[in-house]
Amino acid sequence: MRDGTKGRSLVLASASPARLRTLRAAGLDPAVVVSGIDEERYAASSTVELALDLATAKARAVADLEAAHGSVVIGCDSLLDLDGAILGKPADAAEAAERWRTMRGRSGALVTGHCAVDTTSGASRSAVARTTVHFAEVSDDEIAAYISTGEPLEVAGAFSIDGLGGAFVTGIEGDHHNVVGISVPLLRVMLAGLGVVWTDLWTDLSEPQVAPAT
Repeated sequence: MRDGTKGRSLVLASASPARLRTLRAAGLDPAVVVSGIDEERYAASSTVELALDLATAKARAVADLEAAHGSVVIGCDSLLDLDGAILGKPADAAEAAERWRTMRGRSGALVTGHCAVDTTSGASRSAVARTTVHFAEVSDDEIAAYISTGEPLEVAGAFSIDGLGGAFVTGIEGDHHNVVGISVPLLRVMLAGLGVVWTDLWTDLSEPQVAPAT
């Protein structure tokens, strides 16, 4: 990190490869420490409340670890809200297939709770990002083929916009980073609230982050 960070470092309290890729593409290179919380113990009356509770629990669990001391810890949790139904990762292939039969041709809201904890000061910021996702009218055969890849079993809402499932999303309204699992614009504002300047967190930019168009 550059000198302007004043020794600040980031820790991502998530095992999500997509979240890590998103942050790295934005110029950040956080350490990864998985919280290990039991998500099944948490319940809430709304998607927003549950996503925020889970994100906060993850961030605080990691912030309490000695390995995170001196860092700003970022916790996230994503859920799909489909007409008020709270949908996380499907339990199995049968549930994933049933979800897709329900989701196709409709729209849902991908809700991601964010929590950032400064382990030095003890201060924290939390917020929720919400992005509307429009799903394609996919066929039963397409659903079966997608489920067979295993991808839908690993992600909230049984779809991944940055993977094989991207072909089955016809459009979004809101921050596309949020659909991947972490809202970069929202996180910048949250870190600013903790006194962390986003651009001071950029890693070595001597190499281009995006290949030039050809």
